[in-house]
Amino acid sequence: MKLSILARLFLGYCFLLVLAAGMSVYAIVQLGQVTDVTRSIILVDNSLISLHKDLTDALLSETRYEKKYLIVRDQALYEGFLKSKKEFEQYLKEAMLLNLPDEAKNALQNVDSLHRTYLDLFEEELNNLKELQYYSKTQFAEAKEQAVNAAIEELIKIRLMSHQNIYRKVKHLSEAGTSARTLALFISALCLLAGLVMAIWITQSITRPLSEMHRKTKDISAGVFEANLKVDSPPEIEELARAFNTMCAKLQEVDKMKMDFFALMSHELRTPLTSIKEGTNLLLEGKGGEITDKQKKLLSIISEESDRLIALVNSVLDLSKLESGMLNFTFARTDIAPLISQAVHEVGPLAEAKRITVTLTLKEMPLVSLDSERMLQVLRNLLANALKFTPQGGTVEIAAGCCKQGILITVTDTGPGIPKEHLDVIFDKFRQAPGFARFPGTGLGLAIVKHIILKHGGTVWVQSTEGNGSTFSVQLPV
Repeated sequence: MKLSILARLFLGYCFLLVLAAGMSVYAIVQLGQVTDVTRSIILVDNSLISLHKDLTDALLSETRYEKKYLIVRDQALYEGFLKSKKEFEQYLKEAMLLNLPDEAKNALQNVDSLHRTYLDLFEEELNNLKELQYYSKTQFAEAKEQAVNAAIEELIKIRLMSHQNIYRKVKHLSEAGTSARTLALFISALCLLAGLVMAIWITQSITRPLSEMHRKTKDISAGVFEANLKVDSPPEIEELARAFNTMCAKLQEVDKMKMDFFALMSHELRTPLTSIKEGTNLLLEGKGGEITDKQKKLLSIISEESDRLIALVNSVLDLSKLESGMLNFTFARTDIAPLISQAVHEVGPLAEAKRITVTLTLKEMPLVSLDSERMLQVLRNLLANALKFTPQGGTVEIAAGCCKQGILITVTDTGPGIPKEHLDVIFDKFRQAPGFARFPGTGLGLAIVKHIILKHGGTVWVQSTEGNGSTFSVQLPV
């Protein structure tokens, strides 16, 4: 089942949207991880570092107040000690409430245990002082100092752990960012490549059949109506292609009916026209009795117009036979130079009547496989066409020689030239370039030339600049 253009576009856009959505989800997940790590650094590690400073300050403050109190026994110093003790315990409690790893929690528990040891030693020393009992101050001082130093070392260990955690988390963030950036670039490149491939696929599935239809349109404009348009494309364009083929079949049928009509009418007209021509000639020869000069003039006009009609009828019949493939060709290897000279000689009287100079340039050429009578018809048509469009006093040049592809024959005139936009249509039947209505014609001569040259395996074309004459070229294979 072939997808329609809308379905192809929809699926293409959906695919790109899925890729973009997947990239967005991945980015959101990565951003969530970044947010979690950042929150952990701010709320846990940074808070723990701050609490480490507060705990250390509170513990040192306790030892300062405790030492001074033992010396001067000032109640204010003892209250300062209790305040520092309360602050230390409050900070320790806040630290314990944080979401800490087990190692940090164990370290805080050690700090709490050492702090309690320190407090117990201080309470015992106070009791000894109150009861006036002898005790070793140095021993108590060393024990308290040892407990405090051990607690500070644990706090330093916690701070180092916090710094390591921060470094590890920042490194993880950096790696995650690098990974996310790499994946984002990969997905972006994949989206771009997929979008490009899909755009080319969808565009080609549309433009290729349209190009075929454009080519077929040119064939139709050139009179080729074969219904052979086959395209592998979306259903909408396939339907259009089928409509094209139907149209071509109808046009081919109409064209065949038209050519059959022309052929039939031409055939039916030839007999009475021939009779009129022969009858007119008999009258001009005096077979029907003596005629006046005025009657002679009228009969001459009738004879000339009969010749024109017979030539037109013959042209229509020739073109009809050429298009249907019914015109027989007799090919033989022949020297084309005498044929060119003969055609030039035949148009001599017309050239003299219009005071047109005809020049002929022939170079050595090999023998060519051709139908002499049909090639003469080509040369006559080209020369007659050149003389018709060349004004009085102008020049027509005929040249023939060898070229890479075989033999090249050119007929150049000094006529008005042909507009560039009409160069492709002048070889079509019943077509003349617009603006040449003052040069009467049927538009069949060049069409016949094209068909005959194609039957010989050659090509014919024209080069012209408006206002600077035209050059018709015929290339024949050797």
